[in-house]
Amino acid sequence: MKIQAVRGFKDWLPEDFAKYEYLIELAKNILKTYNYKEIKIPILEKTELFVRSIGEFTDIVQKETYTFQDRNKEFLTLRPEATAGICRMIIEKGLFVNPKPLKFFYYWTHV
Repeated sequence: MKIQAVRGFKDWLPEDFAKYEYLIELAKNILKTYNYKEIKIPILEKTELFVRSIGEFTDIVQKETYTFQDRNKEFLTLRPEATAGICRMIIEKGLFVNPKPLKFFYYWTHV
């Protein structure tokens, strides 16, 4: 059996990463000129976040996410995108009291 990368994923060689990094830096500089601030949120969120925001029995929670129970018996979900996590961050950190609009940007690599 030939071992290969998982279907839908790819290896990034140095020349691939150099192009990607250039484009990311270009986009970040443009966004920063318009006063957007970069944020990062965890790739894992408590499953409850998705259940409360979109429902326990929706296709997104049941079929389109990877959920597991950790050693503390807490259910965690690999986030499919960042909207719920960003909302959680804004509420948890009390950022909703800041002047509006809140101007954030984020990115992550899908390899």
